Amino acid sequence: MVVKRNEMKTEIKEKMRGGEGTVTLVHFTDCKDEKNIRLLAEITLPPGASIGNHQHDAETEYFLVVSGSGIVDDSGVEKPVSAGDSIITGGGASHSVKNTGNVPLVLHAAIVTY
Repeated sequence: MVVKRNEMKTEIKEKMRGGEGTVTLVHFTDCKDEKNIRLLAEITLPPGASIGNHQHDAETEYFLVVSGSGIVDDSGVEKPVSAGDSIITGGGASHSVKNTGNVPLVLHAAIVTY
C-alpha cells in the first residue's frame, strides 16, 4: 500500500498535553488495524511550541528528530536534542518536548503498546 502525503490526516493541537503553542501532526496511518501501534506520525513544533509533560504506561513512544532542535525533559532531566537524535520513553517514564530553536522542530513518532 502507498499513502500519498496529501491523503494523510493532518491534526492541529493547541497546547498539546498542556504545552505551549500549536503542534501539527500528520498521521502516516490511522493505526486502527494495527495491533500494537497507537501512533505513527510526523509532529511539527514551531519555534517556542511544546508538548507538555506526560507519562507512557503500557506503551513506549519513539521520536526521531528529523530537523530542528529543542529540549526534552526526560523524567525530570533536561536534555538537548537535534536532528538525528532519538528519544525513547516508556515503562511509566514521562517526558515533554520544547522547540528552543528558530526553525520548526520536526519529529517522526511511533507509540507501541504492550
